Amino acid sequence: MPTNEETLGYHSPIIPGMDQEGEKLATEFAHDDTLYRATEAHHQGSNPNNIQKVLEASRAERKTSYNVEDFAPLTGREEDWRFTPLKRLGGLHLEKLTGTAPAPKVTAPEQVKVETVSREDERIGSAGVPEDRVAANAWSSFSEATVVTIPAEAELSEHVEIDIDGTGNEPAAQHIVIEAKPFSKAVVVIRHTGSTVLAQNIEFVVDDEAELNVVSVQQWADDAIHTSAQYAKLGRNSRFKHVVVSLGGDLVRVTPSTKFTAPGAETEMYGLYFVDAGQHIESRLFVDHSVPNCKSRVTYKGALQGKGAHSVWVGDVLIGKDAEGTDTYELNRNLLLEIGPRADSVPNLEIETGLIEGAGHASTTGQLDEQHLWYLQARGIPEAEARRLVVRGFLNEVIQQIRVPELEEQLTEALEAELALSNN
Repeated sequence: MPTNEETLGYHSPIIPGMDQEGEKLATEFAHDDTLYRATEAHHQGSNPNNIQKVLEASRAERKTSYNVEDFAPLTGREEDWRFTPLKRLGGLHLEKLTGTAPAPKVTAPEQVKVETVSREDERIGSAGVPEDRVAANAWSSFSEATVVTIPAEAELSEHVEIDIDGTGNEPAAQHIVIEAKPFSKAVVVIRHTGSTVLAQNIEFVVDDEAELNVVSVQQWADDAIHTSAQYAKLGRNSRFKHVVVSLGGDLVRVTPSTKFTAPGAETEMYGLYFVDAGQHIESRLFVDHSVPNCKSRVTYKGALQGKGAHSVWVGDVLIGKDAEGTDTYELNRNLLLEIGPRADSVPNLEIETGLIEGAGHASTTGQLDEQHLWYLQARGIPEAEARRLVVRGFLNEVIQQIRVPELEEQLTEALEAELALSNN
C-alpha cells in the first residue's frame, strides 16, 4: 500500500538517515522525519503526533521590541536561550554595549551605493524588529550603521563583499542594512574574522521582483563571541537565498528570519557548521509565511568533533491564516564524527490554515554508517580517506549553493583543515 508521501508525489527525503546525496547516518541515531501535505494528509488519517508539531505558544505572539528594557534579564530558562551558555556570552545580554565594533569594509561595483548613517536614518528598522534581549541590546547601543544599496534594475557582474575583522574584546554593537531595489540582482558576501565580542543586527530589504543572494561566513578566531540577528523582508515575486557558514569562534549564535510581505516570493535558506571541541554554534531560524502563494526551503547541515562540541539548530516556520498556497520544507542533518559532541535539533511547524500546497520538516542526527564506510573500503579506499570523503559529500550540498567560486574553494580548504585535526 503506498505511503502518504508516495500518494502525494512528495520527493523530499523520507528515509531516516538519508539525504539528497544518499549518504547514510547510523539508523539508531535517526529521528523525527515528519511530513504534512495540505489537507489531504488529514483526510488519510495520518498520525497527528508525527504530522503537525505546534509550538507551545504561537510564534506570532512572541515579544518584539527595539528597546532592550522591554525584555526581562535572561536566566537561561527562556525557550530562546535554554541551549545557550549565558556565562559565555561575554556580557552581550547584560549592559549597554560601549565597545568599538569592527568597521565594515565594503568592496562593491561602482553602481552600488555605500553609506554610513546615524541611527535616526529612516531605513533603519525597515526589515525587522528584535525578538530577543541581545538583539534589542545591540539595537539600543549602536550609533552608526552601514547601508548598502543595490540600485533598481542593476544586475551586478561581481559580488559585493563586506569584511568585518575584529580586533577587540569589549562588548560592542553593529548594524548593517542591505537594500536590493526592484528588479535588481546581486550577491553579497559578509565575512567575519578576527577576535571580537559582538552583537549584530543585519537587515535585508528585497524589493519587488529583486533577487538577492547572501552568504554570511563566521570564520572567527577561537576566542570570538558573536550573535547576529539577520532579518529579511521580501517583496512581491522576489527571490532571496541566504547561506550561513559557521566554522570559527568560541560562541556563535546566528538567528536568520524571513518575512514574506507580498505573494509570489521565494526563499532558500542554507547553513553549514563544523563544530570543534568546546565550541558552541547555534542557528535559530524563523520563516514567517503571512501572505498567500510563497515558497520556502531550509537546509542546514553540520558536522561535530571533539569533547564539548555543541551545535543547536531550531527551525520555526509559521504559516498564518491568510497564507493560502504556501509551500515550505525544512531539513536539518547533523553528523557526529566521534563520541562526545552534542547536537540539539528542534524543527517547529505551526499551521493556521489547511489550504496550503505543502509543509514538512525532517531532522536527523547520527554517526557515519559503518556499512557505507565498508562499501568504500571494499573499493580500495583507506578508512581515513573514506571517512573524509563521506563528510565532504555530506557538506558539499551547502557549499555548492554559494556560487562564488573563490569563496567555495576557500571554504573547502578550511573544511579540509578541520578534518585534518581529527582521525576522520
